Amino acid sequence: MKIRFKKKSEIFDVGITVIAAILSVGTMLYGVWHFGLRETWPELVLNLFYIACLVLMVMYFFQYRITTQQFNYWCSICVGITILLRDILFPPQLAYYSIHLACLFLSLTYFYARKEWQTYSKRNLWMIFIIDMLIAALYNLDIALKPSNEFTDYYLVEIWIRPTITYGLVACFVKENNK
Repeated sequence: MKIRFKKKSEIFDVGITVIAAILSVGTMLYGVWHFGLRETWPELVLNLFYIACLVLMVMYFFQYRITTQQFNYWCSICVGITILLRDILFPPQLAYYSIHLACLFLSLTYFYARKEWQTYSKRNLWMIFIIDMLIAALYNLDIALKPSNEFTDYYLVEIWIRPTITYGLVACFVKENNK
C-alpha cells in the first residue's frame, strides 16, 4: 500500500491525530449510546462530520483517489459545517455571555479565513488551528466555571475532537506543500 508521506515525523503527526480523533469519536458514540439519542442527537450529527474528516484523512494518507485540493476542500466543508452547527446555529448554553460572544466571534473568523482556501499559506492554516484551539479553551473555561453533571465529561471530549482533526488537516496540507 502506497502512503503519501515518507518521513517518520510526518507519519507520526498524521497517525497520532487519527488515533486521537478515533478515540474521541468512539467516546462520543459511547456517550450517545449511554445517554440515549433524544439527549445527544447533536453530538451524533457532529460525529458524522468528524468521521467523514477521518475517512478523508485516511484516504489522503494512503493516496486513495483524492487530490490535495479535494482533501482540503471537503475537509474544510466538514469542519465548517461542524462550526456552523456547534458554535453558531446551536451553541451550547454557556455560563457567561462574554465567553459566548468570544466563541461566536472566533467561529465567524473561521469562515472568513476559509474564503481563500485555494491559495493558503502555512500561516493561514496554523491560524485556523489556533482559532479552533481558542474556541475549545473558552468552552473548557466555561465548563470549569459552572457546575457539571454526568454529561460534562463527554462534552469535554467532544470539545477537543475538532481541534484534533483541524491539526491533522493542517499537518497533512502543510506537509504536502513542503514537497
